[in-house]
Amino acid sequence: QGQLVESGGGLVHAGDSLRLSCVASGFPFDRNFMAWVRQAPGKGLEWVSSLYSDGSNTDYADSVKGRFTISRDNAKNTLYLQMNSLKTEDTAMYYCARACTFRGTRCQLKGQGTQVTVSS
Repeated sequence: QGQLVESGGGLVHAGDSLRLSCVASGFPFDRNFMAWVRQAPGKGLEWVSSLYSDGSNTDYADSVKGRFTISRDNAKNTLYLQMNSLKTEDTAMYYCARACTFRGTRCQLKGQGTQVTVSS
C-alpha cells in the first residue's frame, strides 16, 4: 500500500508563499499518478492538482490555477506543491494522494496531511 508523509504547512499572511512536500515510500512512486487534495474547515475534500508519473502533464482546479504549481522529483520519491499568492480561502488541511479518480478525491492512498492557514 505504501506511505505518504507531507510537510511544509504553516501559518502565513495573504499574499505569501509556501511549498509543500510529500515523501512517498513503499510503492513505485515513479509509476504513479499523484495529486494534492485539501479539506477546508467544515467542508468536504476538494481536488487541487494532479501530475502524471513522468511529470509531463499537470492539471489544476480553477481556484488555484496560475497560483499553485505541482511538481515531482522521482529520484527523491517526493511530490511538491508550490503555492504563491495565497488567499484566506486556501486555508485547509492539504493531503498528498496516490492514484485518485480524475479530478476527484477518491484515492488509493492519502497522507496524514499538513495544515495551511492563511490570515488576512
